[in-house]
Amino acid sequence: MAARGQTLPALEGAIAARLKQGYLRDPDVTTEIDRYRPVFVMGEAGRSGQYSYVPGMTAQNAVTIAGGFTPRANHRDIDVTRKINGRVITGRTPTSAPVLAGDIVVVRERFF
Repeated sequence: MAARGQTLPALEGAIAARLKQGYLRDPDVTTEIDRYRPVFVMGEAGRSGQYSYVPGMTAQNAVTIAGGFTPRANHRDIDVTRKINGRVITGRTPTSAPVLAGDIVVVRERFF
């Protein structure tokens, strides 16, 4: 059964519905995510690279895991690239904004 693009409750319901078709009378299904896609941190971060995503992660958390800001980094806002409905979209956001698994976080250089 394909799980991509489904929420955990929707996936649980779909699995339970299939199990009801001749296997179990009242199945109780629980799902959880074993591993998330990584977050990529680039630009003026201490160690650019690929890092494990943690639910609830913010851009600042991702940069901190990547060694923090370099002395030339812009601390106020960052660029986040995300794939939404098959389209790649980049936007500028404050460092307190949440990031999702698979996002690319780019720390820009400050000018002054």
